[in-house]
Amino acid sequence: MSRAPMWRAIVALGVIAASLFFALTQSARLGLDLRGGTQIVLETKDSPVTKADPESTQRALEVLRQRIDALGVSEPSLYRSGERRIFVELPGVQDPREAAEVIGRTAQLTVHPVRGMTDKQDEAKGAKGAKGKPAKDGSRILADPDQKGAFLKLGPTALTGEGVKDAEAVLDQQTMSGWMVDLTFRGQAGKDWARITGAAACAPQGAPERRVAIVLDGKILSAPGVNADVACEVGVSGGSTQITGGFGREEARELAALVKGGALPVPVEVVEQRTVGPTLGADAIAASAQAAIIGLALTGLFILVVYRLLGALATIALALYALISYAALVALGATLTLPGLAGFVLVIGMAVDANVLVFERAREEYLGVRALKSAPAASAYLDKPLRTGFNKTWSAVVDSNVTTLLAAGLLFFFATGPVKGFGVTLSIGVLVSMVSALVITRVLADFAIRRRFVRGRPGLTGITSTGRVRTWLAHRKIRLVHHRRRWLGLSALLIVVAVAGIGLRGLDFGVEFTGGRLVEYSTSRPVDVDAARAAVTDAGFPRAVVQESGNGDISVRTGELSNDQQHTIREALAKEGGEVTVERDELIGPSLGEELRRNALIALGIAVAAQLIYLSVRFRWTFAAAAVTAMVHDVLLVVGLFAWLGKSVDSVFLAALLTVVGYSVNDTVVVFDRVREGRHREPAADLETTANKAVIQTLPRTVNTGMGALFILAALAVLGGDSLADFSVALIAGVVIGMASTVFTAVPIAVQLEGSHPAPPVRPGRGEDSGARSPLERRGGARDSGAVV
Repeated sequence: MSRAPMWRAIVALGVIAASLFFALTQSARLGLDLRGGTQIVLETKDSPVTKADPESTQRALEVLRQRIDALGVSEPSLYRSGERRIFVELPGVQDPREAAEVIGRTAQLTVHPVRGMTDKQDEAKGAKGAKGKPAKDGSRILADPDQKGAFLKLGPTALTGEGVKDAEAVLDQQTMSGWMVDLTFRGQAGKDWARITGAAACAPQGAPERRVAIVLDGKILSAPGVNADVACEVGVSGGSTQITGGFGREEARELAALVKGGALPVPVEVVEQRTVGPTLGADAIAASAQAAIIGLALTGLFILVVYRLLGALATIALALYALISYAALVALGATLTLPGLAGFVLVIGMAVDANVLVFERAREEYLGVRALKSAPAASAYLDKPLRTGFNKTWSAVVDSNVTTLLAAGLLFFFATGPVKGFGVTLSIGVLVSMVSALVITRVLADFAIRRRFVRGRPGLTGITSTGRVRTWLAHRKIRLVHHRRRWLGLSALLIVVAVAGIGLRGLDFGVEFTGGRLVEYSTSRPVDVDAARAAVTDAGFPRAVVQESGNGDISVRTGELSNDQQHTIREALAKEGGEVTVERDELIGPSLGEELRRNALIALGIAVAAQLIYLSVRFRWTFAAAAVTAMVHDVLLVVGLFAWLGKSVDSVFLAALLTVVGYSVNDTVVVFDRVREGRHREPAADLETTANKAVIQTLPRTVNTGMGALFILAALAVLGGDSLADFSVALIAGVVIGMASTVFTAVPIAVQLEGSHPAPPVRPGRGEDSGARSPLERRGGARDSGAVV
């Protein structure tokens, strides 16, 4: 074995060994949409005294962390995103009402001297601090928690929650009066507490002025009177006190968590909230695993039939690709989300592309050798066509994968929530596919081709036959590019139909783009959608859109809807359907919805610009413009299809759309790479002839690669459930449209543009690939009537 295959074998073994280690020793980190729980996205707002900036947002995050830790949630996760966003992930929390209330409250704890008692309706009317609003010095009038209908006049703030060192819920063991909160003060706060209680002790027994009010968020929690044994002007020393108020255990624990956490430095607003039931995530994992196994099996069987021994080796490489991708995901600590899981399955199909490129090119090289030599003599050259196939496809593989990586990167930076995970897994999958195809498959193929048994039976390799598609094309002598005006007219007609669908039917934007709330409920017994709609209307939500989703679940979509109102709808449905479980709950604030719409347009715009710039560098601007035009054509057709079908356009659809962008350009780049190679080899040849030859040469690859991807996507569409059905439909449409647009849109546009703006003449012998002419190319082609596939 030569030195080059040796280093490839070492690299392949090292990568596989490391992948096995990570896969067997570490587990994937599942997102909340797969393991169940609640994610809340908070945005900090400016307060009258503090600006919402990264520093104040970080301080708010630390306060929230203390509160959530006190709530006892298992493995919570909090992190800051950008300057003013805080992500809170609460695994296992299915009812977000309590969590949202606790983490969202400002918890402004203040202590006030009591100046007297009043009847708010009479004496307090128009007075400073009336109706609970504090005056500039902090004085206010609030309801007395101990006497119904009475109100207390509170003096200026004497102490704030920042002076609280610790707060603990304890049971009153002496009087057995229930639960209370034990407060411990720090430093100067303890002295301030002694001063305020000392001043109150100077008032007569029973007087309102002998009480001290403890206020949280504009409500008096407790207004205890100072004991008779406390000396005037001395107060309660020791730096501690108790808050009483007839609390239950959970109420006392929640209050202690709020007080201990302290006041948020700036107010926060819930801009996004997602809740996923545990069964939905488990079902998605099982369905995606089945789709991956079935899709991989069908893809492997397909390439095994088409490429025989090399197809079998490529199937082994695909299985190792899945292992390496999973290990990379685990090693990087990336979070696996539902769209990410779909992306993981999808790139298995896309990983076939590089293998097919190599094998089809090796077929051409071998058939060219056999045209000059006898079949037995050609069998001695099996390794050379394969080596040439790997070498000549390197440029096309890199160019096509870079375009997909551009789309994946845009998903990561502009998407939100679980869709970011799709960008991560897509990026990892694309990079690993190159290692799988160009290193692992090559090592296996080199080893197999060198065996005497294989050399004596060259038909086993799969590269000695022309293939059905190539044979049919050779016999037909089709001139696809010659009818380019006809194809461009058809493309224009399809665009008109798509735009008409967008204009007439409109796009059904999901809550992520419009703002609002979408809740999916499952019931223990079947509920007719009309009965569910009537129940929701009777509950006070006549404008809610009630529909039946997959598996008989009921989805309710509204504008603004609080957690309490969502619970009301749940109770209304329970009367019709028995036990009700929330399978999915998405709340998007209007400001975030507008931001997501803007980001979606920016992402698509940058995708177009980035592809245009990259392709202009790698090819001429005419080819870049043709590829980008075909890409926009594909995007419009997929969007138009969703408009006509009335399917929802959400962030998952955006992920599918950007994947279509990458796939569309990927396919076009492969053809353009052949056109570039043909022009370097025969610069005097007519461009139409060169382009037509490139299309014919790459069409088998296009069909075989598309079939590999469609097997995976069809499995996802059938087994992936309701949550992935639309995603799969968009990608299936994108793959089919992308394959067609390469031949019938991109290439004709490129030929038209080159005719109007011809390139400078290229001298023979210059440029990449100019000297790499196969015998087939020198002889103009070869026929093989013994093709099987």
